[in-house]
Amino acid sequence: MRYRFADFTFDTDSLELRRGGELLHSEPQVLALLNLLVERSGELVSKEDINNSVWRGRIVSDAALSSRIKALRQLLGDDGRQQAMIRTVHRRGFRFVAETAPVMETGAPAPVAERAAIDTASGARKPSVVVLPFLSLSNELEQEYFSDGVTTDLITHLSRHRWLDVTARNTAFGYKGKSVDVREIGRDLDVDYVVEGSLQRAGDRVRIMAHLVNARTGHHLWAERFDRELSDIFAVQDEITEKIAARIEPEIGFAERNRVAHTRPANLQAWDCYHLGIHQFFRFTGADNRKAQQLLKQSQELDPHFGEAYAWWAYALILGMVYWDTPPTQELLDQALAASDWALSLDRQNASFHALKARVLLARCEYDAALVENQIAIELNPTFAAAHCGLGDSLAYEGKYQESISCFEKAVELSPNDPQLWAFFTYGALALLFKQEFTRALEWTERASAIPNCQYWTTAHKIVALSYLGRKAEAQRAVARLLQQQPGFTQAFAREKLFYLKQPQQIEMYMRGLGMAGVG
Repeated sequence: MRYRFADFTFDTDSLELRRGGELLHSEPQVLALLNLLVERSGELVSKEDINNSVWRGRIVSDAALSSRIKALRQLLGDDGRQQAMIRTVHRRGFRFVAETAPVMETGAPAPVAERAAIDTASGARKPSVVVLPFLSLSNELEQEYFSDGVTTDLITHLSRHRWLDVTARNTAFGYKGKSVDVREIGRDLDVDYVVEGSLQRAGDRVRIMAHLVNARTGHHLWAERFDRELSDIFAVQDEITEKIAARIEPEIGFAERNRVAHTRPANLQAWDCYHLGIHQFFRFTGADNRKAQQLLKQSQELDPHFGEAYAWWAYALILGMVYWDTPPTQELLDQALAASDWALSLDRQNASFHALKARVLLARCEYDAALVENQIAIELNPTFAAAHCGLGDSLAYEGKYQESISCFEKAVELSPNDPQLWAFFTYGALALLFKQEFTRALEWTERASAIPNCQYWTTAHKIVALSYLGRKAEAQRAVARLLQQQPGFTQAFAREKLFYLKQPQQIEMYMRGLGMAGVG
């Protein structure tokens, strides 16, 4: 990918920097540093991120990093006083602030985003979070190592959610052993959320408490306790940190959506439109889906380099086809794929973008490619519950039912408060229907039905399960509920909406179940 900023052109593949056509030379580490900053233009890049990317995780002195930053500034005609290209964020890292635009194949630059200032009060910047060192409630050295390991792993897991700005480990550990009000930490580090916790061991058992706190108000948003046997300390550490990260991420998303939905700034920025769009998206109605598509489009127009707006717009489009009145035309499917590809061109390490592209590929009946994208998403972020759900879907359509169901179980286990939890159960129920485990499929539809915003497909799956279990009267009562939820639901309607299923026998099995309940 080539980028243009000021009168420079930078090729991230060859690491060639040109100014007015002249090739500029510098040390490889300086160009690698430029590559990292440009690819994450506008984002805060921590010293830890730079160590991991430029020095491959090898810890180097602050002096070594400072020398490379200084050399890069000189190369770009910038300096520490002007900071026109590279801005230092005190105690946290650096941010590339020059307006950056990808260069299209024709050589013409793509439209430059009219980016809002990152640190405005309008909510245009990414939500920021610091994970404070978990408190060890004993004086045992081994337990302190364990609590430090939990903290470090949690920082790593949360950092994989690319829409979050996570404070680097070294900065967070500066608060170890200190009793400081979270609001003071919020002001010192300019963060929105604080994660704190404690660890207490008794014999072979350990109890871990974790809290998510609004750093501006001091209010607790989420808390959970984990009790485990310590048969394998590292396995327990991995399990707990994965679960805490998976449960914190949707809580922050919920808080951000609520904040924007209730304040609704008069001068909407791309980030505001995005969160308002996602707020409408998770209401899961046809009207809200259309509104979500509009807001996400508006977010794209405000910032053509805001990948989340493109990736989630593509997914909103697909759900509109599967549930509501968006027509599944080839033109719209092509637009959804193009939006997904554009998002990934902006950030190939974003697990959400890969998982959302997989949803588009499934709707396009490109099953193998969807499987690969979901696998990449999970490799990039093992705690991303929706990616496990997406992989479960892909495997179900391939007829790999046991693997599929394991993926749905993993999604539910990771994120039991996920805004898409009803979908985890509903899509899992469909896989169980295909596997002909009708009793368990019925149980999963019951669990989905108890969740607000659950959709009519859950009731349709329940009807199929009841039909194959021979519970005709219950199936007919469920049909009455289905027609209240989705008037005009017929087998023809179901066939039209299930256009993405791969195997004809899966569709026919489903239609037989509907027919046995009297759905014509």
